[in-house]
Amino acid sequence: MFSRRERLQIKTPRQIELMRVAGLVVGEALEVLRAAVRPGCTTGDLDAVAEEFIRARGATPSFKGYHGFPATICVSVNDEIVHGIPGRRVIESGDLVSIDCGAIVDGWHGDAAITVAVGPVSPEQAELLRVTEDALWRGLAAATAGSRLTDISHAVETSIRTAGAYGIIEEYVGHGIGTQMHMDPQVPNYGSPGRGPELVVGLALAIEPMVTLGRRHTQVLADDWTVVTADGSWAAHFEHTVAVTEHGPWVLTAVDGGAERFAAMGVATPAGFPAPPAVP
Repeated sequence: MFSRRERLQIKTPRQIELMRVAGLVVGEALEVLRAAVRPGCTTGDLDAVAEEFIRARGATPSFKGYHGFPATICVSVNDEIVHGIPGRRVIESGDLVSIDCGAIVDGWHGDAAITVAVGPVSPEQAELLRVTEDALWRGLAAATAGSRLTDISHAVETSIRTAGAYGIIEEYVGHGIGTQMHMDPQVPNYGSPGRGPELVVGLALAIEPMVTLGRRHTQVLADDWTVVTADGSWAAHFEHTVAVTEHGPWVLTAVDGGAERFAAMGVATPAGFPAPPAVP
């Protein structure tokens, strides 16, 4: 799983601050999109909102044109896990809508995702969202200097397995991030602890559990992008970009840096530090 050829991009404090600027664009864009998701809107409508917001902030969408991807965000609905192409699909009450968003500022990337319940959903579906997001935060909390990469993977998997019989997607994983959106190392959402590269100060990772109500198996639709569950079960996807600092994990795509969630978990982090000013 881990190659000796992996070259991890280690950032300076200044470069992490630049990534924080990109991360805030992404985090704030997702909050705008969360509010915009409603019955009757189309996935294409959400894409237009995202592009307008990102460009108004002086940033560039990471996804648009990436290996030919035609849109600013990925919008995946119900049994669609990731990489859904926005278009004419109308969102309905009861849907689960996953939105993946990326932005570039001065050459540095931020990447995050949320899944939104549209109107009332079943208790089972609401619990899927809770379990997936909780697993993300357990993984983020494990991004500490001196740990190993699969300590994150193990924290994510343990959180999900403890919650119930869910499918954990294996083919699609988290990743390093910095001057490129996808970099070494890959960050699986499952595995034994204590393996892989050591987490060092200045490493930035995108952690992104993808969880289903059924089995873990996937297939790709004819558009060569949209990934769906093979058994038609519904899925959730949450993601944040996190930096490893000497004081703990700093969630660059969370508007508060992760302060609220980490405080509730009793995790020591740098989230209480003042956020850096916008970098000119």
